[in-house]
Amino acid sequence: MSAGRNTTTLYLAVTGGLIFVGLVLFAPWPLWISLVAAAGFGTALLFASRHAGPPSARTSRPEPMLGYVPHPAADVRRTRVVTDIALPTDLPDYSFLFSATVIWSPTTAITDESAINPAALAIDAVLKRAREITELRHPSHASLTRHELAGALGEMRADATGRVRAMAESVQLVLPDRDQERLDKLAAVRKEEAIWEHERKYELNKREYLGEDVLKNPGSAVVWWLARNDDQVEKTVNDIGLLAQLSSAANNGDVPEAFHSFIPGFAASNGHYSPNGSDAAWSPEPKDSAADRFDALVQTAPFDERDPQCRLFARQVAGWAAEHGWQELAEDLIRRYDAPTDAEPTAEEDDGS
Repeated sequence: MSAGRNTTTLYLAVTGGLIFVGLVLFAPWPLWISLVAAAGFGTALLFASRHAGPPSARTSRPEPMLGYVPHPAADVRRTRVVTDIALPTDLPDYSFLFSATVIWSPTTAITDESAINPAALAIDAVLKRAREITELRHPSHASLTRHELAGALGEMRADATGRVRAMAESVQLVLPDRDQERLDKLAAVRKEEAIWEHERKYELNKREYLGEDVLKNPGSAVVWWLARNDDQVEKTVNDIGLLAQLSSAANNGDVPEAFHSFIPGFAASNGHYSPNGSDAAWSPEPKDSAADRFDALVQTAPFDERDPQCRLFARQVAGWAAEHGWQELAEDLIRRYDAPTDAEPTAEEDDGS
């Protein structure tokens, strides 16, 4: 029964009741009896019209049922788990391993579900959506890409054929351990190369600064040193000779003549050092022979000029020199210290006698 019909019935019942009470109280007896009978007859007709009628009329308008209404067949969701599906990355030979629970439901476009494989269509649709993302991501960003996939695949979408709608949950995305180790090694090498490159550039810049600016000539070297030691002017003056030599060595050249006077023991005539500080050039070739140096040794020893021990010592040294191939030194020592005197006959004189 509808709400309008119930209201009308209630209204008629109240009105009839009021009329009946008025007739009982104020109307003459014969009149109100007739009205009561009429009211009773009307009530009976109303009751009869409410419950009467053919069965088809009563069943054609069923009253609505309140409560749960089941979804149509197209909204029924089904699941399928996929594990370790290789998805490409932006680096060749590196792939993600994808695992997820694929959720799908058929659409109204399916007329005969037995003629197709809806689960395969749903899985293929989810993998295509996942691949569009992973093939643009670096394999070292697996954790970040996993969250991106979870958001992109968390919406029900129809596949290319329009027969199923699919999504994915519990998305997992990892990189194989061996590939992760390789990426870690490559990253370490790149970091070391970056450090080495920065150090090399720093060294080149420093060498260029020293060679082409600081040590370009002795004057620039002195100015640079004075700038670093502006409170030690006297020390800078004393180091001018050292700085001049350093600048000349850095440029593979001779010390300029103007700086010769700042270098102790420097011979201005030929640019060589003199060990005693004199103007004579020092030569690496010794002027004294080995025999002369032996003379100096003998002079420092407590030998008398005519001491036989001196001759014996010279003869022993000459024999040692001859054994080692220094024949010239041996002959020179014999000639100086063991030569035959006039009092001693030579071997030729002995043969002539």
